[in-house]
Amino acid sequence: MTQPKRLSPARALSTRVVRHDGWTRDRQAMFLRELAATHCVSAAAQAVGMSRQSAYALRARLKGEPFDRAWQAALLNRFDELAEAAMDRALKGVEVPHYYKGELVGTSRKFDERLAIALLAMRDSFRPTPAPYRTHPAADYRPDDFGPLIERVEHGPQTWLEEIRQKHEGLADEDGDAK
Repeated sequence: MTQPKRLSPARALSTRVVRHDGWTRDRQAMFLRELAATHCVSAAAQAVGMSRQSAYALRARLKGEPFDRAWQAALLNRFDELAEAAMDRALKGVEVPHYYKGELVGTSRKFDERLAIALLAMRDSFRPTPAPYRTHPAADYRPDDFGPLIERVEHGPQTWLEEIRQKHEGLADEDGDAK
C-alpha cells in the first residue's frame, strides 16, 4: 500500500489561502494596486477593508519579501510624474496673482527650487536594497517592476525562501524520477 505524498513545510505554507490576519493574496494585491494609485497607505488599506496599522505590520513581517518590494514599486510607480511636475514648478515658477481693491492688477512668478531639490534627494530613499546575489529570486525584479511583482504576490510563494525551497524540491523530484 502506498503512503500519501506529504507536502513539505514550504509547499504547505504556500498553499494556505487565508491568513490568520486577514491578508489574503488577493487582498494584498488589491492593496498594492490601490497604493500605487493613491500613494496613501490609509486609503489603500481602507479600500480593502484593513487598517493602516495592519498593512504596516504585514510589511514589517515580510521585509525584503515580494510584498515589501511591490510596496516600494507602488510608491515608485508615479514618483517620476511627481518629480517632473515639481521640476516644472521649480524651473518655470508658479504664477501668483496680485489684487488691488478686489481687482486683478497683475501677476508675477514665484520660483522655489526647494521642492524639486527635496524630491530629487528623497528619490533614492525609495529604492529597495538589491538582492544579495544574482541567483536570488528577487534579482529577477527591477525596483520599479510593479506589474510583475503584483503577479508574484498574487500567485507565487509568500517569501523568497519558499520559492527557493520549491525549486530545490522540484530539482530533487526530477533527479528521483530520472533514476
